[in-house]
Amino acid sequence: MKLNQILSILIIFSLFVIGCKKESDEDPNIAKLENDLEISDFIWKGLNQYYYWQESVINLADSKLDNLSDYSFYLSQNPNPENFFNSLKHQDDEFSWLSDDYEELENYLQGIDYTDGMEFGLYLECNDQNVFGFVRYVHKDSDADIKGVKRGYFFNKVNGTILTRDNYRDLLYNDSSLSNSFGFANLNYNNNEQCANLVSNDLSISLNKSRLVKDPIHISKTIEINQKKIGYIMYNQFLGNVESENKNYNLELNNVFGQFKSQGIDELVLDLRYNPGGRISTSINLASMITGQFNNQIFAKEKWNSKLMEYWNENNPDNLINRFVNNISGVSINSLNLNKVYILTTSRTASASELLINGLDPYIDVIHIGDYTVGKNQGSITVYDYIDDQRTKNPNHKYAMQPIVLKIGNVAGYTDFPNGLVPDYEIKESIRTAGELGDENEQLLKIAIDHIFGDIQFISSDDNIKEIEIPGESSKQQLIRDRIVIK
Repeated sequence: MKLNQILSILIIFSLFVIGCKKESDEDPNIAKLENDLEISDFIWKGLNQYYYWQESVINLADSKLDNLSDYSFYLSQNPNPENFFNSLKHQDDEFSWLSDDYEELENYLQGIDYTDGMEFGLYLECNDQNVFGFVRYVHKDSDADIKGVKRGYFFNKVNGTILTRDNYRDLLYNDSSLSNSFGFANLNYNNNEQCANLVSNDLSISLNKSRLVKDPIHISKTIEINQKKIGYIMYNQFLGNVESENKNYNLELNNVFGQFKSQGIDELVLDLRYNPGGRISTSINLASMITGQFNNQIFAKEKWNSKLMEYWNENNPDNLINRFVNNISGVSINSLNLNKVYILTTSRTASASELLINGLDPYIDVIHIGDYTVGKNQGSITVYDYIDDQRTKNPNHKYAMQPIVLKIGNVAGYTDFPNGLVPDYEIKESIRTAGELGDENEQLLKIAIDHIFGDIQFISSDDNIKEIEIPGESSKQQLIRDRIVIK
């Protein structure tokens, strides 16, 4: 595809959306593409234009469009949208995904979910068959919060049935179930085999799902110890402006840093242990709040596929550069001008969280405490099936894509960390001794505080309890590009 063709399909936008415009022609193959094969046509053209690995996927070659009859036949061979999308993914791509409902996709990206509010991890008992859940935290104002579920609770039953490898997906992730009864239990740790057995207790709580607008700022507080003021914030998703809810989470985050600034904090601990990522722009904003002395300097550099790299290098190379900022929507950023920050992570810390750590590292001392992060330096955009230049979505379906379109590195060019970012103090969160989040004696926070006072009592807390997959968790690990500027 030539550069002038690329220019004709790229759209200036501010709400992190990109679309694929339909062609029109009298060729009967075009009519077929716009009717019988329109979803597959949308998927192929969107990936051909924006996919990071486009050149490396044979079936995404520009030459596919040389003969529309052959192209139509190719699309017709795989009519299932999900299967067709997956067939076009590169072998190194773990994170691109297709949604059959763009409204649900938009809601997720804005922190809106239909949930009971209980965030948990899943583990195996000693018999390697029974499954149990560990409650990591509970969303504010959710049904779980209202009914008293707390971090550190364990459950092993749903609707009276013991969870196992064979049934946990159906019992825990059944979208048609609006209410579930959870049977809670006590954990007995087997020191010899380093595994867990659950003993059911008398606590059973019925939790109802409802539409929940998740607050990414789970905790913010100032801890005073020995005349030192330590700011602590647990931040669980890099969200931006959510117009549908009249929420600007960037400004709310800025207000928290305004409080830290007015209180004169000496140190900052940023807890990203459960943060799967979010918007690149919010990561930049947060980096600028932590610092402030690097305004307009390069925070991160992007690399897209060769077609878009060629276009931007010739027309607008600064579009590939992300810089520290000093305001959000005209509001001055409350910058702390710190030269050091403590960041807490687990193996679920991903994407925009990793960008923050990597982007800050060349500029200030980042004390990374916890586990290796996920290892995702790849960014995505939302691709809709637009049918005209006014960005009218195709009324015949609700499919949208969230494909990987870029890789991002820091000012020093460090971009590849497939095994995750390496912590300075490696420690896995213990589910046996999980303390209250934000408490100065909680295991990960205590290491940060001990480091501040130069007296680290470092004890490994790895339980060696086998954790199992949360369905769809990788799709939640997002690094979202939310501005495309063509000048």
